[in-house]
Amino acid sequence: MTTNASPFFNKAQEKFLAAESDEEKIICLKEMIKECPKHKSSENMLANLRTRLKKLQEQAIKAKRSGKGTQVGIKKEDMQIVLIGKTNLGKSALLNILTNAQPKISEIEFTTQKPIIGMMNFEGINMQLIENPAIDSEYFDKGLINSADTLLIIVDKIEEIQEIKKHLTKSQAKQIIVFNKVDKLTENEKRKLNATLKSKKYNFVLISTKTKEGLEELKNKIFQSFNKIRIYTKEPHKIKSQKPIIMKQNSSVQDIAEKILKGFSKKVKETKIWGPSSKFAGQKIGLKHKLKDLDVVEFRTR
Repeated sequence: MTTNASPFFNKAQEKFLAAESDEEKIICLKEMIKECPKHKSSENMLANLRTRLKKLQEQAIKAKRSGKGTQVGIKKEDMQIVLIGKTNLGKSALLNILTNAQPKISEIEFTTQKPIIGMMNFEGINMQLIENPAIDSEYFDKGLINSADTLLIIVDKIEEIQEIKKHLTKSQAKQIIVFNKVDKLTENEKRKLNATLKSKKYNFVLISTKTKEGLEELKNKIFQSFNKIRIYTKEPHKIKSQKPIIMKQNSSVQDIAEKILKGFSKKVKETKIWGPSSKFAGQKIGLKHKLKDLDVVEFRTR
């Protein structure tokens, strides 16, 4: 298109020509505009690129309003987490690290133009994690924040928290502030940030998608936000199950027996327990015994 275009422009142009969807073409055009030479002989080319971008954006908006967009319906799982935040804060990178999803990761603003779904596995438990397009973009899905169980609010500046919370007035979801890019801070700056967020009584985690700092703490906080407990079962003289059964807090032995099989609790002759709710390993308990997270239960039947 021009004799003195940079390699970055030419690469973006190649991607544009190969793009199959309007969403992909919009991303490539933005990159082409960014990399286009800024001098008098390229003014017409730049104007044409901007006109083409405007038309594609208008088409995308019309398709979205008419319900003809490419977004597929999202089936809500038992434990659903939605990532929200402004553009270029690391939402896609975090989704990529925590799940099996492979979102496009780019420094171009508003790269994510539809919700992207991944499954996060935490100690044998699968949780649905969805990246919502940037909260300051036309593609942001308000419906997702109102149906989610937990919201991960991604920020890299404290003032962004209240800006984002203005969009969450109808949401009943638990909220976790995920402060990203802490690899750019000194230890003293992190201590001050930690103290400030604590003083405001936020439920928060300091992370870095670059160094992976804080990600294990984040996974734990996500699980805790659901108010669920993990219960393992075992047969006599065998090791515990590898995958836990997910129960509500304050569930009883009878509750888990019935979850295994309706009517099963009536067949139970003896129950033993190991873990946080037991007084000692292998304690014999009744069906009304209240369970705690990471308990191991053994049933003997009649």
